[in-house]
Amino acid sequence: MSNDVQALSSTSDWRPRHVAIVMDGNGRWAQQRSLPRTAGHREGAKAVRRVVEACVERNIPVLTLFAFSSENWRRPRREVEILMNLFLTTLRSEIRRLDVANVRLRFIGDHGAFSPTLRDYITKAEKRTMRNTGLTLVIAANYGGRWDILQAARRIAEDVAAGRLSPNDLTTEFYHRYTCLADLPEPDLFIRTGGEQRISNFLLWQLAYTELYFSERLWPDYDAGDLDAACAAFANRLRRFGQTSEQVARGDHA
Repeated sequence: MSNDVQALSSTSDWRPRHVAIVMDGNGRWAQQRSLPRTAGHREGAKAVRRVVEACVERNIPVLTLFAFSSENWRRPRREVEILMNLFLTTLRSEIRRLDVANVRLRFIGDHGAFSPTLRDYITKAEKRTMRNTGLTLVIAANYGGRWDILQAARRIAEDVAAGRLSPNDLTTEFYHRYTCLADLPEPDLFIRTGGEQRISNFLLWQLAYTELYFSERLWPDYDAGDLDAACAAFANRLRRFGQTSEQVARGDHA
């Protein structure tokens, strides 16, 4: 751990409550080594383990990983098949380790397109870890931020049509209850690896006031030191939430 991060760890607010990561660069990592893209995805799974372990060690309460977007179905068919198989085999191999580490697993996204076997295992993994009280690990699979907003709007419309909700009751806070992460704190820190500087339809509703951090590191190379660097950068940001710097310094509440 760097000296900057060691100093920050002694304060109460340096650590984000919720880190959200777009894990980018698997394909490029493989191409740089003249390997098939799928080799990059397999190495990326090892990076997931490293980062999950780092979050557990640093007492970060929530980690959300963008594993497979709703747009990723456009990739070559063979690559998608391998990704789905890797998703299932990784779940099978890691679930006991996560359970022992007191990690609670959550999955968000439209899982109707997944195989029955994968859907069944997702359900089993959530049930097995649901009482764990450590890190909440959220896996966004076949997820898109626009889909999240749309499915919330549909559920609200259904409640209005059924007379369970009046349109006049709808506020930003109320709308949030219908989104996928309604029971968790919104992300404090968004990280994207691989050098690209886009959100890519990830947690569009939830990222409204999130601090954005872009890393040049390709995901298969990402490790605890990279996470510490992102957290150190986060700790040096002034989060105003619409207020002035002077208001924040005085401790005024928004």
